[in-house]
Amino acid sequence: MTVDFSTPRTIAFQAGERNVFFHILTACNLHCSHCYINPEQHGNTTLDKETIFAWLKLFARENQKTNLILLGGEPTLHPDLAEIVEKAKKMGFATTVDSNGFLHHDFLKKTHPEVLDYLSFSLDGPTAEINDPIRGEGVFDVCVQGVKDALALGHRVSMIYTVSGKNIEYLHLMPALLKELGVQKFFIQVIGLRGESAKESDGLQVNRTRWFDVVPEVAREVAKMGISVTWPKVYLADDEKFECAGNVAENYFVFPNGRVYQCPLCEDHPIHSLEIVNDRLVTRNGLTEKQFFGLNIEEGCVMNKLLQPDNICYKNGKVENKISCCMLKQEL
Repeated sequence: MTVDFSTPRTIAFQAGERNVFFHILTACNLHCSHCYINPEQHGNTTLDKETIFAWLKLFARENQKTNLILLGGEPTLHPDLAEIVEKAKKMGFATTVDSNGFLHHDFLKKTHPEVLDYLSFSLDGPTAEINDPIRGEGVFDVCVQGVKDALALGHRVSMIYTVSGKNIEYLHLMPALLKELGVQKFFIQVIGLRGESAKESDGLQVNRTRWFDVVPEVAREVAKMGISVTWPKVYLADDEKFECAGNVAENYFVFPNGRVYQCPLCEDHPIHSLEIVNDRLVTRNGLTEKQFFGLNIEEGCVMNKLLQPDNICYKNGKVENKISCCMLKQEL
């Protein structure tokens, strides 16, 4: 069978699709320059395992697949993470852990590959010279070794690369590294002006022309190697309709202070639509992110227009490309 690597597939929002991005703590051993964690908004608590189990029950569905992504900060700093993953798997979740590669508390040795669908590592450069100024000195070598150790133990491994003005020119070097390591999935992310990035926004965002010149071609190179690659749609074509995931899918971004957002762009602001109170998921009253999801504007995503307007290009007063929902992905 001939595989077409020229045309990426847009992953449409599926009815009943459910993703839970669960930040079980906000602590981290690194200080990445683009970290989106905002302790003032997200808290600085490390949830105990009993609380985590109780909160997981709020999102578990017996007859419906739910993807659970366990996050931090650095989630492997939680001493009970291996037990949390095992419990989540028994509850029916498809499990992923996003790590910076340091893999604290002997996480690899304590976690059987059968209970963890993917272990995802973050690198923001193909070499230490590119990655470490963004993520910290020595991080590249530690992360690469973590990938090798995970694969040697039979874990399925994915990698995340957050594209910004600091590293997009080196993205084309990533396919060779992915192939060398044996990574099975590659996620290209786009920088968001949240957390630390919002404090130093100059030069971080990538304009439309640069994005289209670089990202799709790199994605094709990765796919040709037999590695699944996913990246955000970002810009819509003229004939493509804007849809907000907040209206047609279920995405929950859970933080240890009990805030639950449905849109990640909103996370720096106290406009979360849901919250966990006494181990119950409740809907908040008043002005929340939910009220923005139904607005229809020429620019596409309302939250992008409000919070990251530099992404939008105009010509003669008209929008050149609508901005897609940040949860809309393309895949090869």
